[in-house]
Amino acid sequence: MKKRKTLESRITIRIARKKCAVFLRSDFDDLGGYDQVGRVLRDLVAKDLLMKIGYGLYAKTRKSTLTGQIIPNKPLPQLAKEALKRLGVKTAPSSMERDYNAGRSTQIPTGRMIAVKGRVSRRIGYNGAYVNFEHIT
Repeated sequence: MKKRKTLESRITIRIARKKCAVFLRSDFDDLGGYDQVGRVLRDLVAKDLLMKIGYGLYAKTRKSTLTGQIIPNKPLPQLAKEALKRLGVKTAPSSMERDYNAGRSTQIPTGRMIAVKGRVSRRIGYNGAYVNFEHIT
């Protein structure tokens, strides 16, 4: 008799197999209903396997060697750029990054300002640290 896999195990397996660090809720639509997938993702966040970084956006996690707290696998600017790419929003270097790279400024950019082409209405971040968007044409 073959044992059936639960929805949580199928989602966990899919997360482990993917190389990307950011997942959209829609990545799991083929596995179950909207509410079922939402419940499982909430449980995985509670179990510290995923971290919610925005509306419908989740990131893989690891334990910090310094503090022992759960943090995302990648830094916030990289997660935000990957999430925006997955959402179909084009990104570019911000004005601060361009000034620093051109030698017009000695202020090192933090990476929390991302230039976007188009409209973004999501907040991307965690634990009170969020990315800001600079609109360019």
